Amino acid sequence: MKVDRLVSIIMTLLDKKRIGARALADMFEVSMRTIYRDIEAINLAGIPIRSISGVGGGFEIMPEYKIDKKVFSTADLSAILMGLSGLSNMVQGEELANALAKVKSFVPAEKGKEIEIKINQICIDLSPWIGNRTIQPYLEVIKTALEHHKLLCFEYTAHHGNGTQRIVEPYQLVLKGSHWYVQGYCYSRNDYRLFKLSRMSQLQMKQETFIPREYQKPVLDFQDMAETMQTEIKIRIHKSVLDRVLEYCSYDRIAPDDDQHYIVKFPFIENDYYYDILLGFGDKCECLEPLHIRTEIKSKIQNMAAIYK
Repeated sequence: MKVDRLVSIIMTLLDKKRIGARALADMFEVSMRTIYRDIEAINLAGIPIRSISGVGGGFEIMPEYKIDKKVFSTADLSAILMGLSGLSNMVQGEELANALAKVKSFVPAEKGKEIEIKINQICIDLSPWIGNRTIQPYLEVIKTALEHHKLLCFEYTAHHGNGTQRIVEPYQLVLKGSHWYVQGYCYSRNDYRLFKLSRMSQLQMKQETFIPREYQKPVLDFQDMAETMQTEIKIRIHKSVLDRVLEYCSYDRIAPDDDQHYIVKFPFIENDYYYDILLGFGDKCECLEPLHIRTEIKSKIQNMAAIYK
C-alpha cells in the first residue's frame, strides 16, 4: 500500500533524521525512482523534505518543521490502521505494536469515532478457520530469523509427497492468496526457492548466521503464463457446488441448464492440480468436453474405485 509506505518513510525520517535514497529503496524493496516519487508526494502533502548532497547526505525533514496531525485524512489513517490491524492477527511483535501506536497518535480526538467506524467496516483476519495450526508459531520463528540473519532448517513435503531436509537462508515472508510462504536461498538446490509454510515441519532456527547475498525476489504473478497454458473445458455441475466453482471462475462463464444444473466454461490446465479440482466436486460435476479430458477423468475415477474393491 503506497500510503503505508509514505507513512513509514515519514516515521523513518523522524527517527533517523537523515537517510539516503538507496537505503530507503533497500528498506522498502522498491526502486530509487519510486523513492524519489514518494518524497515528492510527501512534499506535496505539506511535509517539507530537503535533500543533502555529498558524504553523509540524504533526505531529512526540515528541522524547524513540526508535523501537523491533520496532514493525514480520515481515509488515509483508516486504511493504514486497517492494514496494520489485519497483519497483527498473524504476525506479532513489538515493532508492529509500535507502528500501530504511532499511527494512532496521528488520529485527532474529534476524528477518533469516525475512523473507528471506518476500520470496523472491513475486517481483515489472516488466521485460518481450520487446518494447520503451526503456521502462526512458524511465522514468529521465521520473522526472528529474518531479523537476525539466522539459518532455518526444516523438513519439506514437495510435489508428489517427496520429503526432503532443507537448510535455507530466509529473505522474505510472502502472503499470497490465503497462504504464507518464505522465500530463501536453499543450500540443497543452490538457488532461491519459495517454500509454503503448510508443507514445512520440524522448523528450527539454527545458531549459525549468514551474510546476506544479493536478493532475488520471488515471481508471484503467473497470470500471463496461466493464460497461455489454460484451455476452456465444458462441465455440467449441480447447483450445490456452484459456490465452490465460483472460486475458480466468474459468473459470466456460467449458464443455467435446468433448475438444478449449470453449464460452466471452466478454465483448465492439464495437470494433477486441476484434475483434482474437478474430482473434488464428486458426482456433482461431469466433464462434457473435450473428450480426452473426459476420458482421463474416467480413468482416474476407475483407479480410485479399484482401491476400495
